[in-house]
Amino acid sequence: MLLHEVVEFAAVRTPDAVALIFEDRSWTFAELWADVQDVAAWLAERTEVGDRIAIVSDNRPEVVVLMYAAPMAGVIAMFANTRLVESEINDLIADVTPVLVLRTPELDALLPSGAPRRQFLSPERSSGPVETDTAWIIHTSGTTGRPKGAMLTHRSLMAGVMATALARPVTPDDTYLFPFPLFHVASYGVVHLHFRGRPVVLVPKFDAVPVMAAIEQHRVTTISLAPTMIAMLLDHPRRADFDLTSLRNIFYGASAIPLDVLRRGLVEFGCGFGQGYGMTELSGNAVFLDADDHRRAVTTDPQLLAAAGRVGPLAAVKLADDGEILIRGDQVVPGYWNRPEANEAAFVDGWFRTGDIGRFDDEGYLSIVDRSKDIIVSGGENVASLEVEDVLSEHPAVGAVAVVGVPDERWGERVVAVAVARAGTELDPDEVVAWCNGRLAGFKRPRQLLVVDALPTNASGKVLKREVRVLAAEHLA
Repeated sequence: MLLHEVVEFAAVRTPDAVALIFEDRSWTFAELWADVQDVAAWLAERTEVGDRIAIVSDNRPEVVVLMYAAPMAGVIAMFANTRLVESEINDLIADVTPVLVLRTPELDALLPSGAPRRQFLSPERSSGPVETDTAWIIHTSGTTGRPKGAMLTHRSLMAGVMATALARPVTPDDTYLFPFPLFHVASYGVVHLHFRGRPVVLVPKFDAVPVMAAIEQHRVTTISLAPTMIAMLLDHPRRADFDLTSLRNIFYGASAIPLDVLRRGLVEFGCGFGQGYGMTELSGNAVFLDADDHRRAVTTDPQLLAAAGRVGPLAAVKLADDGEILIRGDQVVPGYWNRPEANEAAFVDGWFRTGDIGRFDDEGYLSIVDRSKDIIVSGGENVASLEVEDVLSEHPAVGAVAVVGVPDERWGERVVAVAVARAGTELDPDEVVAWCNGRLAGFKRPRQLLVVDALPTNASGKVLKREVRVLAAEHLA
């Protein structure tokens, strides 16, 4: 199945059903399909098959249309992380050499305000894309420090959608609210709900009050959140002002949910909780912890919250000799854009190396016990330690530096740095942290810096990150 056919089939089956809600406007599946065709034709006039376009935008309905329209036209859509600073965004754009860069002003003109301008695609486009064609490029952090563009195909995305459809129930009256940025792989969740013929409420970004207002206004039944977002809703002083009783399911990912947050959520929201373990390279989630697992966790088995869940029905998972989690299946992307070395390292004999160290228990639950990749997960965002270290190393007073994540109640992990002053200089931690402003996106910047005489190393001089983490946790409260 091709990505745009999700909307096409829904438009045929239930043309008048609501597909998308944004602020004060809604689209039926018939209207959404008309817009997808319009924009696909518009792109076909300006591009060649296989061209890339870059989309730099916060959540807007035009971006949802482009998610379907670009691949329909045989064009690859690259979604840039708008939380990055301008130089970082420009690097992502340069990586894919797009023929079009669509930002907010250009997006304003994409959707027709009057009569549709739909037209047939040119003959050379009439055969359309195939399942193995790349539909989206989404950049992901890696141990090299340089973001890699994962190539999500029609096949991998639809396999990710199917895996979630089989693992998570969707009822005929479900309404889904999507608060994550559409440039994130979590956007496959929009496709999943459209595949099930259900509406998606889109908000520009996560903000507790507008999200709660949207839940109340649209009687939202299902929402995806990071654990940090769940805690923000629970702790918000205005939560009692909104009727959230329509909620039946909260799905989360990126990190484990603290037990106290889960207990409060079950009581105060009165809904079920589910977790998905996945990543960009998996086109979504492949391992699931369901609502029964969460109820069991708060009653008899709290250790379940440390588990990612059980392997879904469409993926194969095994552990390498060193415990690294390896995954195979149609939802695994074929590789990274123009990164042969990274492809060779990450994709071995048909298996994708996740970089996570795992363990299976006797019941088949998979737990993440460590990371072989030097990645920090803070507030649902992946941060490559090396990328931050490279920036900090440019500071004239930094002689050596190691960046790690330390536990944080709100963000899961927070980014911190441990540094050695360059000979003949002194390090001012606050000044170095402030120096990162404008050089790194906010979620990548170290929150604190610890100055030490020397970094812990092994006999060959390699920095021992586990010891750095212990050091940082002891001294950076």
